[in-house]
Amino acid sequence: MDPTTRALAHHLDGRYGDVRTRVRQLLEDPLFAPTTGLPRDEHRARVAEQMAVLGERKLTPALGYPTAVGGQDDLGAGIAAFETLAFGSLSLLIKAGVQWGLFGGAILNLGTERHHERYLADVADLTLPGCFAMTEVGHGSDVQSLRTTATYDPADGTFVVHTPDEDAAKDYIGNAGRDGRAAVVFAQLITPDGEHGVHALVVPIRDDDMRPCPGVTLADDGPKAGLNGVDNGRITFDHVRVPREDLLDRFGAVEADGRYTSPIENPSRRFFTMLGTLVTGRTSIAGAAISATKVALAIAIRYGEVRRQFDADGDGREQALLDYQSHQTALLPALAKTYALHFAQEDLVDRLVKAFAGDDADARREVEPVAAGLKAVATWHAVRTIQACREACGGAGYLSVNRLPDLRADTDVFATFEGANTVLLQLVAKGLLTGYREEFSQLDTLGTARFAADQVVDTLLERLRGASLVQSLRSVMPSAKDDPGLRDRGWQVEMFTYREEHALETAAMRIRAGMEDHGDSFRAFNDVQNHVLYAARVHIENLVLQQMTAAVDRCADPDARAQLELLNDLYALSTIEEDRAWFLEHGRISPEQSKAITAEVEQLLAEVRPHARGLVDAFGIPEEAIAAPIALGDEARRQELRRQAQSGA
Repeated sequence: MDPTTRALAHHLDGRYGDVRTRVRQLLEDPLFAPTTGLPRDEHRARVAEQMAVLGERKLTPALGYPTAVGGQDDLGAGIAAFETLAFGSLSLLIKAGVQWGLFGGAILNLGTERHHERYLADVADLTLPGCFAMTEVGHGSDVQSLRTTATYDPADGTFVVHTPDEDAAKDYIGNAGRDGRAAVVFAQLITPDGEHGVHALVVPIRDDDMRPCPGVTLADDGPKAGLNGVDNGRITFDHVRVPREDLLDRFGAVEADGRYTSPIENPSRRFFTMLGTLVTGRTSIAGAAISATKVALAIAIRYGEVRRQFDADGDGREQALLDYQSHQTALLPALAKTYALHFAQEDLVDRLVKAFAGDDADARREVEPVAAGLKAVATWHAVRTIQACREACGGAGYLSVNRLPDLRADTDVFATFEGANTVLLQLVAKGLLTGYREEFSQLDTLGTARFAADQVVDTLLERLRGASLVQSLRSVMPSAKDDPGLRDRGWQVEMFTYREEHALETAAMRIRAGMEDHGDSFRAFNDVQNHVLYAARVHIENLVLQQMTAAVDRCADPDARAQLELLNDLYALSTIEEDRAWFLEHGRISPEQSKAITAEVEQLLAEVRPHARGLVDAFGIPEEAIAAPIALGDEARRQELRRQAQSGA
């Protein structure tokens, strides 16, 4: 690396550079080299072997466990290790996330000290492979409506875990198909004094000989579009009894006589508090999606520098693909957004670590919508960018040996697990409409509609002092006639902020109007659902820009900072360009400014182009993890093309 690239790499690695370096070194081992086309059983066996080494090296999310049970009390390091692992096999990544992040994380955050002592050391060293059994056939995002039951029997002090119908079967559960021996099962808790909502229990699913435990039925989910090194499966329970002590009872306990107690009296608040402790999973998936995007961009940009096509200048030398403006347009704005998302993720992890270190429920409540929104934006960005990278590499990008098809297949489901993205954006909107107040944790969608109708608009009108929304905001925002300079970072943030506030406040007004018109909460919210989702998305885009801008300011190396400034401008202006119809409709830019923004984006593409290779090298992806022959230089590419020709490919 040249000094500027090295400075960028250091800036990107942040405070967890040491653990990231250790994971990179692990990925250089041939055992962790990306593979393609393996038969299912061979693929799973390879991932299991990798898991064993990963656990031995202690480079897993278990770094966040207490030191007494084999961890290091370092949640941030655990997330950083997970993010960096995403440079390699994504099947390994997800398998590790299920074991140490979801299964172990649920025991850590929903259990008490006795559960930690009993289980976490075995989870950390893989003695106890486990599952996170939340999703059901009939309910995924709507966790409150899960149908699996856990009924307490005071006669023998056990919970009876039962699957009442096919819709209640636990499905798509990682580790259930082959390796899992226990599961954290989310079920409706029932005691003699009533129903208490969804709680979690540790339930054995296989015995020491890896046979299903009595009453447990296990089935493999079969081939998937991607991630076939992960053994997803279905679990059903037929009146399976587990000891009372295996209820993860940090937020709700059952006494021997069947009495239910909880430190949180309100059932809805208790439920959302429980789910809030599991926010690390969404945060980790966002970071992993960003890492996978970095790999795709590294492959496509490297290839774009060495692949030549057409003698454009008539000098007998063909042009590199990345010299063409259309190729730059396909890749470089995505590169800028990836950098911006990286720094937003870094800030999210810092906030999450602080919230958990202080066991601060209010801080976690504020982090939850950010994690939800960033997960949605980052995973959608991964899906779009990896496809763009595949297309940018032409036919070579379609060959599995060049990683892009597998990256595309493996990341596709990132938009679904850990919360479907559209549902997560609704969670963001709910937080915005309620101002992250305590009521937020107690509101469903209809409650949010009523809250917005009753309070948000009143607050808005008080703040605007009776002025119209547009007039009030225009008094403090630059108009289309003002031109402080398109690369002025203050102007860029103001444009993003105006868009966010306008979208949110007009959504609240529309909800209120709907409530006043017909009084139907569902209809009032549903009629503006697309508007609400838009408000949530542009809120996250604003946060991302602000964190990118802050990261530029933190960069001490002047040359690295200059490159980050270019990326900051490219992210901001390409985002405005993509949504310029909105800015034109709302008078924030003129048609002339719209054209000027497009011209400025094109100028920025030309300015970023000479730095593109260094910018992807700064990600620090090991050559062994990139693996794609088309990304490894002219000679490697020629050898691969010869190999393909000889094999008739």
